Amino acid sequence: MTDKTPDSRAPGNAVDRRRRRLLTAATTGMGLAGTAGMLVPFAGSMLPSEKAKAAGAPVAVDISALAPGKQITVEWRGKPVWIIGRSAEELDFLASMAEILADPDSDAAQQPAYARNRYRSIKREVLVLVGICTHLGCSPKFRPALTADADGAFLCACHGSRFDLAGRVYRNVPAPTNLVVPPHRYLSDSVILIGEHPETA
Repeated sequence: MTDKTPDSRAPGNAVDRRRRRLLTAATTGMGLAGTAGMLVPFAGSMLPSEKAKAAGAPVAVDISALAPGKQITVEWRGKPVWIIGRSAEELDFLASMAEILADPDSDAAQQPAYARNRYRSIKREVLVLVGICTHLGCSPKFRPALTADADGAFLCACHGSRFDLAGRVYRNVPAPTNLVVPPHRYLSDSVILIGEHPETA
């Protein structure tokens, strides 16, 4: 009986090496593209989502360039948070404000215990506040040129509430309480983490 199996060495059955290399390259490329397509969403899932940030993920802020009279605004839990530099002169002036303030000693729980002082801060020269009026939720304006003025360092133009350079509310204005001091701690002399209390608090 004659064996009729084709001979791969015969001219008509020669292996097309170019075609094989092309198919191998195409298959490898498709495999790599598929792997990358799986890794990108996976890597993205490791980062905080917008939902997580809105829910209160801490926010690190570089304050190395913060100078007296300057303001940095960041978002935390969907709210503006102000970080404001204060001069020694402005800090000294805070002591003379008691008579015109509704809550000069910060008796209302609008700040963590570590910020319940005349300056309402961890470091005297740096103020951290939630930038929302405690009356109806408007956002007061920072007026650095008037920090030592009877009109207040922060003025809510909507209804006339005023606050001093520690975020303390004036007497006889619509806002019932001082501005809120959010949880925060220092990661270094130049970086504040908004949303976490100090480890020693």
